[in-house]
Formats: sequence, C-alpha cells, structure tokens
Amino acid sequence: MQNPKVSILIPFKNTAHFLSDCLDSILNQTYNNWEVLAIDDSSDDTSHELVSTYAKKDSRINVFSNEGSGIIPALRTAYAKSTGDFITRMDSDDIMKLDRLKTMVQSLQIHGKGHVAVGQVQYFSDRGISNGYERYETWLNNLTATGSNYDEIYKECVIPSPCWMVYREDFDNCDGFGPNRYPEDYDLTFRFYEHHLKIIPCEKILHLWRDYDSRTSRTHEHYAQNYFLDIKLHYFLKLHYDSNRPLVIWGAGFKGKTIAKQLLEKSIDFTWLCDNPNKIGKKIYDQPMVHFETLKTLDRPQSIVTVANESAQEEIRNYFSSLGQLPMTDFFFFC
Repeated sequence: MQNPKVSILIPFKNTAHFLSDCLDSILNQTYNNWEVLAIDDSSDDTSHELVSTYAKKDSRINVFSNEGSGIIPALRTAYAKSTGDFITRMDSDDIMKLDRLKTMVQSLQIHGKGHVAVGQVQYFSDRGISNGYERYETWLNNLTATGSNYDEIYKECVIPSPCWMVYREDFDNCDGFGPNRYPEDYDLTFRFYEHHLKIIPCEKILHLWRDYDSRTSRTHEHYAQNYFLDIKLHYFLKLHYDSNRPLVIWGAGFKGKTIAKQLLEKSIDFTWLCDNPNKIGKKIYDQPMVHFETLKTLDRPQSIVTVANESAQEEIRNYFSSLGQLPMTDFFFFC
C-alpha cells in the first residue's frame, strides 16, 4: 500500500489553550496523507471555534460535535466519519513529534497487519514532572523499546492512548471503540493483546504528553483507581484464569481488598496471602489471611499480586522464581 491515509481521531473539550500546539504539530508532520476528525464533546470555551478556523484553512481537518456525551461516544463519532487506511488517536492537549506519523506508517508497512505501531513518550509541564510520572515514563519507554509492553499489561496501561497506530481492519477486528468500558485506552490495549496484535518496538520519542491539574485523566472519575482494577480483573478472568487451578491474592491493601470483594461477588474461591504478622490469622470479608508459605502447598496456583512496594515486589518475584513459577502464566502483578 503506497502512501496510505492516516485517520487521526481527536476528542476535545475545553482545551482551547492547547489546541493550537496540537494541531500545529500535526500540520508540521513529515508525513502528509492524513485527516483529522476532531470531535467537540460539549465545550463551553472557544475550542470549537479555534478548530473550525484551522478546518477552513486546511481541508484535511474536520470538526464535528459529539453525537453522544463523553470520550467514548466522541471517539465513536470520529471513527464513523473516518476514511483512513490506518487509525490513530491524538489528545487535544498534546504534541506530536515531527516524524511521528511517518515513523508509525513505515513500521506498519514493514511489519504488516496484525501489528501495533507505538512510540516512546515524554511528559512535559509548566510546573515540572513529578517523580511518579518520571518513573512511569521510564518504565513505559523501556517496554516500548523492546516491544515487550504486554509483559506487564496488568500493572498499568502499556500503550499510551495518544501514541498508537493500527490497520483499520485490525482495529475493527478488536471492536474498536465498541465497549462502554473506562479507562477506554486501557480496555483497548487489552483487546489488542486479546486479538494477538504484536507490538512493534520503537526507540524514538514520538509523542509529547502534557501534564496539568485539570487534565481529564487526573480529574474524571472514569480514570480512578477502581476503574483500572475492574478492567484488570475483567481481562484476567477472561484471558488467563483457569478455574481448575487454585486462585491466590497476595496483599491486603486497597487493591487486594477490592479484588477480593469482586471475587466474592462472583463466587470465585481464593486463598488470601500476606506477609504482615499483624494480619496473618485474621479475617477480612470472612476470608482468613494466611502466611505466604501456604503457596507451596497449593497445586499449580495462579497468583494476583497487589503489593505496590517495589522492593517487596522484587522479593515476591524471586520467591515465585524459586518455586519454578512463571510471570503471566502463574503470577500476575496488578500494581
């Protein structure tokens, strides 16, 4: 396929301060065969007028009003109006590096269908980037450099929402923006994984990710921790859980308790491990907490680890290894 068209889907709401930077970065791309489908999700600032001004100057930019309410309906509206061979998403407050589209298109052309083109990301902010975001950026980029993103898919979203590209056919096969499940980018990442789309490694920073206090992922309830846990457990039970094997939860913090509660609601039995002597022997939700050495007595267990401390995670990982257990088969880190 020579010079394929790229459809860039951009939901926006009240981002007038940032939209010019976003659209200019698209106009400046070294790859020119693209279309923008910008969808206004009920903005009450000057965002719609600003994008309309760009659309009048360049026919590749199209602006519409959301046919529903919220990001997922906006993305569906954008996709329904798209005509491109390749599909990608962009956030209205971010910036593309100059060769982002070209790099991704070439990657997909080389590797063919059944692949996801991704890129490394870099956070930027007027106030500086927190240590947490710096660590997430480093972790994510290390995975992207080797294309091993799926190896840690249960920890965090391993494909950033504004920095992927796929063939239209592959996108449709994964049910695109069909599900009403937030965070929508994390859900889509799991469906790429479920449908065996392979990650194309990338060692280049292709996307500049803006951080600020009112960013949707910081403020909207759909991006709260419990929504991430819901998605993790949903896909674990769908893709990895073997009901013929004993299920284990390791850790009794917020995440461990949330998962335990959901499993009880689904009538799924589990063993609850911890290494806190103050909790061992006690019950939470009428479930006894037992010492982690109990793992040795179980026949081919599958373990969900909800311990957040990194040094403790390393110790737990070494313990699994000593038992001959394998990641993403026998144990799954949920944080």
